Amino acid sequence: MPAVNDEVLNRLISENGDSILRMCYLYLKDYYLAEDAMQETFLSVYRNYDKFEHKSTEKTWIIRIAMNQCKSIMRKKYFQMEREQLSVDKLDSKEITFLIEDTFVSDEVIKLPIKEREVILAYYYQELSVKETADVLGIKEAAVMQRLKRGRERLKKVLKGKIRL
Repeated sequence: MPAVNDEVLNRLISENGDSILRMCYLYLKDYYLAEDAMQETFLSVYRNYDKFEHKSTEKTWIIRIAMNQCKSIMRKKYFQMEREQLSVDKLDSKEITFLIEDTFVSDEVIKLPIKEREVILAYYYQELSVKETADVLGIKEAAVMQRLKRGRERLKKVLKGKIRL
């Protein structure tokens, strides 16, 4: 018996799918791995919805699962090996559109150290509060604030003069 019915799962995918895919892409720097992470995230939601304790919002719970999926992918040997960059001509128009949206700032976010990147993604891209971000990442709120500060400072240095901050 599935842990969640199709109607609830469809609602969760509809409400969160695009933002989870975008976050996974920014986390992993690879569109196809991001799609895999998103699919694994919603498979996990499907299998484990009955274990969701409602101590946080569904969105926060799903983001935590997605970040864990991304971390799992990053631990795999094939991810750690040197990979060639994807050629744009190998992608279809939907994927190209996805990749070029907000690429100017996103490209710089992708370059941040992982601890700063994941906080920036949760706080700004997923619009989680500091407390929710701390819950998702399993760290203290003070650590979230410090990582946000460091991430913003790095981004300001790189983006200074290129966009209005």
